[in-house]
Amino acid sequence: MKHAVIETGGKQYRVAEGDVIFVEKLTAADGEAVTFDKVLAVVDEGECKFGAPTVEGASVSATVVKTGKGKKIRVYKMKPKKNYRRTQGHRQPYTKVTINTINA
Repeated sequence: MKHAVIETGGKQYRVAEGDVIFVEKLTAADGEAVTFDKVLAVVDEGECKFGAPTVEGASVSATVVKTGKGKKIRVYKMKPKKNYRRTQGHRQPYTKVTINTINA
C-alpha cells in the first residue's frame, strides 16, 4: 500500500489513497479538486523516497468534502484578587479532504 507524508497548514499528515483527513482551512470550495505539492516522503511496497526537504515531482491529489468549524473551546482569563475575569470562545475552521491518488 502506498503512503505519503504531506505538509499543509504548518502540520504534517501521513496519508494513503482513500483516507479522509481534517486539515487547516483551505480556500477551495466543496467538491473542488486540490493538489498538495509539499510531499516530504513516499513509501510504496518497501521502496522509500525521502525529500530534502520535499520529493521532486511528487504530488497528492485530493477532493474537498466540506468546510466547517470545530467544537467550541472556552478561553478563560483571571487575575486573582483584582476582579478581572474574561471568557472568550473559539471555533477552529477546518477542511475535510478525501485523498484520491498519490503521484510519485
